[in-house]
Amino acid sequence: MFTFRPARMGATLGMIGICMLSIAPYARAQSSVTLYGIVDGSLLYTSKTIDSTTGGNAGRQLSFSSGGVSSSRFGLKGSEDLGGGLHAIFTLESGINLGTGAIGDSNGNVFGRQAWVGLDGGFGTLKAGLQYSPFFIATYGSDSRGISQFGSGLITYLDSVLVTGLFNPNAVSYTTPDIYGLQGSVMAALGGSAGTYQAGRQYSAAATYHNGPLALDMAYYSGNAGGSAASIPVASTLAFEGRTVGGSYTFGNLTVKASFALYKVAGSFDSRVYSGGVAYTVTPALNLNAGVWVTRDGNNTNNHSILAATGAQYSLSKATMVYAQAGFVNNHGSMDTGLAVNGALYGTQGTTVGVEAGIRHMF
Repeated sequence: MFTFRPARMGATLGMIGICMLSIAPYARAQSSVTLYGIVDGSLLYTSKTIDSTTGGNAGRQLSFSSGGVSSSRFGLKGSEDLGGGLHAIFTLESGINLGTGAIGDSNGNVFGRQAWVGLDGGFGTLKAGLQYSPFFIATYGSDSRGISQFGSGLITYLDSVLVTGLFNPNAVSYTTPDIYGLQGSVMAALGGSAGTYQAGRQYSAAATYHNGPLALDMAYYSGNAGGSAASIPVASTLAFEGRTVGGSYTFGNLTVKASFALYKVAGSFDSRVYSGGVAYTVTPALNLNAGVWVTRDGNNTNNHSILAATGAQYSLSKATMVYAQAGFVNNHGSMDTGLAVNGALYGTQGTTVGVEAGIRHMF
């Protein structure tokens, strides 16, 4: 039978104290995992739809749309405090087709929107895995309708290069800390094919500047065809070079934005998109916005289009809003600019008019 003696008890308590001190840094570390998402459903009407076989007009359409303003999705994001201002971070995000419950608005995989792990600290942010490119993030920043799923720069982006540069697999990125309003970001995505470093290789870089009401964005993208990402259900290795520059200025409740984007696609269009628009906060709950996107093909001046749209969004709460939006697109030559991501991504020759109304909830 073991008996504690005073001296032995003192030594034992001392050892316990030393052990507690040694694990204290780990006990203080905090971690969190957050479930988040968006559910967005709407009714969409268009006066024309494209016939995928002939390229002509297939008639009017009234349809349910999964994501009129934002794509429906859910995800997990987490952060662990490693001490000294350093955090381990991750995000897993899946797209949802709200109409059917299937995977949607992604590269076709379960976590096809984002799937990355990284470190964040005073040095900046380092991420590895499937992620948005700096080029796409820059187009978001300068879009007058916030990359809405209806009538925005997202339509001209997807019409040009689909999801290439949007969902980038096998990628490593680094974003600098904000230094007097200036921030930079670079990304390299590896093709993953044995015997070649060039197949499926993707590079992107961006710089942003924010100073009070002024914001400026510029970015570059270069990608090659092939690589392991070419076998993803919605392939994201279309060969193209992209450049964009844009800016915004806020006057009280009014924000004015303008941008230029180039999508130079190998063997296809050399799309040059000029855009501008405004957003106005009428009340804390009501926001109005409008924008115009003019696309011209640098390879053939007969191919051009103009897309214009306006929208109103009313917040019922911090998480729920209702919205209505209307727009038109006019296509000439072989240009096939559409109106909406889901249901009218591509358009036909002549003028198409569309209207949409829906509800969005964020959690």
